[in-house]
Amino acid sequence: MAYSILILDDEELSLRTISRALRGEGYEVFCAGTGEDALKIYAQEHPDIVIADVVLPGIDGIEVLRSIKRQNPAAAVIMMSAYGMVERAVEAMKSGANDYLVKPFHIADMIGAVERASEMLALRVRVRDQVEWAKGRYDFGNIVTHSAQMQQTLALARRAAESDRTTILILGESGTGKGVLARAIHYKSPRAAMPLVELNCAALPDALLESELFGFEPGAFTDARRRKEGLIERANGGTLFLDEIGNMSANVQAKLLRVLEEGTFMRLGGTRPLKADVRIVAATNANLRQAVTSGSFREDLFYRLNVVPVYIPPLRERKEDIIPLALDLVQRFNKDLKKNFTGFTPAAADLITGYPWPGNIRELKNVVERAMILSPEGDIEPYYLPEEIRDYSPEQIAIHTGEPGEHGERQFLTLRELEERYINEVLSATGNNKAQAARILGIHPTSILRRLKRSTADA
Repeated sequence: MAYSILILDDEELSLRTISRALRGEGYEVFCAGTGEDALKIYAQEHPDIVIADVVLPGIDGIEVLRSIKRQNPAAAVIMMSAYGMVERAVEAMKSGANDYLVKPFHIADMIGAVERASEMLALRVRVRDQVEWAKGRYDFGNIVTHSAQMQQTLALARRAAESDRTTILILGESGTGKGVLARAIHYKSPRAAMPLVELNCAALPDALLESELFGFEPGAFTDARRRKEGLIERANGGTLFLDEIGNMSANVQAKLLRVLEEGTFMRLGGTRPLKADVRIVAATNANLRQAVTSGSFREDLFYRLNVVPVYIPPLRERKEDIIPLALDLVQRFNKDLKKNFTGFTPAAADLITGYPWPGNIRELKNVVERAMILSPEGDIEPYYLPEEIRDYSPEQIAIHTGEPGEHGERQFLTLRELEERYINEVLSATGNNKAQAARILGIHPTSILRRLKRSTADA
């Protein structure tokens, strides 16, 4: 893509030379000899890149730069001036210039500066497109739920997201979707166009966690040969999502508390505080109140994080969400795997609804993907679900036999006894055809013998 360029220079020969070279590179070029004319052209044509001389009659190049930046902070501006004007060069860069060329320069240097500005503009377009894509993907409306409890959770998170600086603590078991909710909060917030930086506090040892979070100066430790920007700096203006924050050491907790209370931090080995304009969203599957009581988590940090606590219930507490979530995953994997599954058979649906899902949505996702890889297209049958789901049943639920006992009391069967009786009845009905019986039971044929042997062994 060739961008449009406005050239501002009061030297006619310089203006013609630069414009001819850039037109030869395919750029659309506008020319101005004064600052006043340049601002009029900019207001009318909105060129992508501005190349402006510093020294001009009337409104000088620095004022033109500042005026353009007020209108469009993302504008790409290249400044140029004669050799020896160091102070003006510094002033131009402080005012937002993207590059600076010293006259006389080779035309190849000018084209190189324009190409760098073009790459920066292209990157900004890609970043903007990425933000728009992420806003769509992580929109609150795309979170699948029929649960009243979960809908209340989302309503609270949505309201909290609209506050620019409010700290949010997401609570819930592993696999419930805390990361998805954190991203929805960021892209619903006024900081949506700024960075979202994520860090899993449980994934790094203490020393590495500290350096990743706060950065370091050269010489801070043995391998610190050059300055490194920390994640807090990278998240400047945006959101820092700290997952599994309960795993953070006391030393790092103290430094994070300073970020929350004072808005400042120091790199490892640093001597001066740096400003931190970040919104903290934290998440944990641990009981932080209990951690405070035991002394493993700072009480003051807990209260600074717990401004708006948002609890995500586990999947077993919102069974009405299991099938809608599973069907949504089927549609997603249909695209990824280029397949055409329609859903689940009634027997398979009953099994996944009755299973407690200790791994929550993460486990459900893995099960659906595995079944779609192994199963023929159409409805997924029980046979293609993992054995722990096919075999699951609450222990020792008694079933009434319908026959009175010795003293008139009702007699009950254990699940093992009931299972053995039912398997034998199906085998009898199918003429001992194990393949046909397995299809009726929704299990693998080898499971029939294994289950009958298990019942015999228990007896």
